[in-house]
Amino acid sequence: MMWLTGIICLVIGAAGGLLLARRFENTSPNKVEELENRIQELQRTHAEYREHVSEHFNTTAELVQQMTDSYRDVYQHLARGAQDLCSDDVASRLLPSADNALFLGHDDNSVEQPKDYAPKRGNGQSGALSEDFGLDRRDLE
Repeated sequence: MMWLTGIICLVIGAAGGLLLARRFENTSPNKVEELENRIQELQRTHAEYREHVSEHFNTTAELVQQMTDSYRDVYQHLARGAQDLCSDDVASRLLPSADNALFLGHDDNSVEQPKDYAPKRGNGQSGALSEDFGLDRRDLE
């Protein structure tokens, strides 16, 4: 009787194991081929997307360059007109003295670029980004 119970349990366990193995088995050749095809399609789609993005930004750069050139042409036309039609002191107040001074950033009213740090106030002080900024020396000892 003991042998019969052992054999029945072995058969039931083997059958259950086979059923579970089939249920969790996703490595069928059709499934693998389907996944490989999907990966290839996604890679193609991604490559096309990247190509479209590159084309978009190249076109944008060209259009901005054209716009800058057109703006410079209009500005130079206005500068020539101001020099020809206005008195010298009015023309000099309206426009920078150099031809491309507006585009090169060399006008007389240039503003200093902001700093991303706080400068030292004196020789004995540390800057705002120093590790001991604002700490009392006695607290460090």
